[in-house]
Parts: sequence; structure tokens; C-alpha cells
Amino acid sequence: MRRSSPTSGEPTSLDAVTFGEVMVMFVAQEAAPLESVTAFRKALAGAETNVAIGLARLGHRTGWIGRVGDDPFGRYALAELVDAGVDTSVVTVDRRFPTGFQLKSRTLGGDPEVVYFRRNSAGSRLAPSAEADAYIRGGRHLHVTGIPLALSATTRSLAFRAVQVAREAGLSISFDPNLRPSLWGSPEEMVAVNAMAERADWVMPGVEEGVLLTGAADRRGIAEFYLARGVQRVVLKHGAEGATLFTAEEQRPRPVFPVEVVDTVGAGDGFAVGLISAHLDGLDVVDALERAAAVGALATTSPGDKDGLPTREELDRFLSENRVHASAPGDRSRAPLTM
Repeated sequence: MRRSSPTSGEPTSLDAVTFGEVMVMFVAQEAAPLESVTAFRKALAGAETNVAIGLARLGHRTGWIGRVGDDPFGRYALAELVDAGVDTSVVTVDRRFPTGFQLKSRTLGGDPEVVYFRRNSAGSRLAPSAEADAYIRGGRHLHVTGIPLALSATTRSLAFRAVQVAREAGLSISFDPNLRPSLWGSPEEMVAVNAMAERADWVMPGVEEGVLLTGAADRRGIAEFYLARGVQRVVLKHGAEGATLFTAEEQRPRPVFPVEVVDTVGAGDGFAVGLISAHLDGLDVVDALERAAAVGALATTSPGDKDGLPTREELDRFLSENRVHASAPGDRSRAPLTM
């Protein structure tokens, strides 16, 4: 095993850190069942790397902790991350286990079919380390998803260790459950995700995820479940209806931006990018939700999971052309989006 080369020397500080499994994705170039497709386009996939790349495109110093195989897929993944401006200086290159990959169908708008080939992958061998601890301590914010909790015992250990280190070091922490039913033995096992949610400052589930994880019958019930356990902010994503931010004091809705949807995969990661970016920039609640909605919308306008994630210039242009606030004039909270 060896470490990947740093992108530009060892980082002294990072705005955001995340970790997880990266995969190579083959996207069908025709709308047909995957078994009938003959042409695919190679791309990168991974919820955490989507977030890392999205934040880097917005100008934030971002690092990713991961493990890839010593193979063409692993080299491609590292090259893509470095090209996007993500620091990979603590990524491990595994000489024994391969980089995972997936097949993704082409849709004419909506949810595609995704088939994973990730069993016994290098990414599933990711584990806690003193190097990872030190890397996390150098950040301002840690973003976690529920995927490492399901991949293996070692990735789950890394996830809980990362959050412990981040809390001790004073980082803010966001958590997206990002449930992948195929990775879990049963729906009952997924409830283990709540143990991580309770350690985060900010939890961002989809409504269906929230119902499954909490047993609550409505959105307010989902939010109250997490708020009662110490979470400061709960942001519920409800697809085409938008999202709603809940705190102990308020409930604030945010509609979606209307765009021509090509592929919905990656929309939640884009939403997380917008919220984290707004937090790092010290924006107020309304502007933070607006940025999250904008990045999430733009993420759906291309067939790749990360292709639609905007640069700062692209985001500013989109907002200037499409700015609509959910709250009425004069009803804007100016409190910074702290966690």
C-alpha cells in the first residue's frame, strides 16, 4: 500500500473534509435496459466525492480521505479529483483490492437504474488512522454520509472516529443519511444510521429516509426526532416540492428552482454542497437555503453525478437570473448559518 501524491504539498488547513468510497461509473449513452446498451461514457461516482468536488468548484479548500485500487480505475479517480482541485494527500492506493465501479442507465428525466460492482473493493477497506485524525483536525467542517456505515466494519469505525475527532477539534459537522438499501441487510439495520445523526450538528435526510429512520408520520415529526437528540438543524428534502429547514425555534420552507431535469442522481449531494458552502461563507439562513436549492437544481441538469455542479461564476449567474426567495419581503432571518 502507498499514499497518493498530494495535489499541491501537504495542506496546512482545509475548509471542508469528507471521506468514503469513490467509484468509476459507466453511463449508458442510449435509453435502454442496461443489458441492451452497447455504448457507455466513463465518469466518476461517489456521494462524498461529489460533495468534495462541488465545494472545490465553488472555491473552497476541500480534502477527501479514501482508498482506491492500484489499477486504471483508481488512477482515473485520483486524476479526476486532483483536476477538480480536491486534496488527495491522504488517499491510500491499495495494491491488493480493486476500485469499485457501477453501471448507470440513461433516462429522459428522473431516476436512472444504477447497478453496483463494489464487493471487496479497496474503498470498503478504508479504516481509521492517525493520519486521518490529523487531517480532519486541520479542517473547519466535516461532511459525513451514511454510506460508510454500511460498507464494512472498518469504514463504519472510521466514520464514528472521524466525527469524534471533529467534535473534539471544534469542527462543524453535517450528515446526509444517503441510504443505500442494497448495502444493508434489512430496513431495520438502517436505523443504526441514527447513531451517527445524533452526533452531527446538521442532518439532511430525504422525507422517505426520515420516515424510515424515525418512524414519524410527518415532516415535523421527523425533525422533532432529531432536534430532541441534540441536532441543531434538520433540513428535510422533499424532491420537487423543495426542502424545509427546522430548528427548535422555526420552520422555514424553500421551493426548488425550475430547471430542465436530465438526471436526479446527485441532486442531494448538490444540495449539501450549497448548504456547506453557505455555512463556510457565513451566509444567513435564507440565502443558505437559496444556494442549496440552486446547486441542487443545477446538479440535475446533466447525466453525470457531478457534471452539473457549478463554479462560483456559474452559480452567481444562475442566481442572478433566477432569484426567488421562499419568504416574504421583510421576513428574512439575518442570523448566520452557524452549526
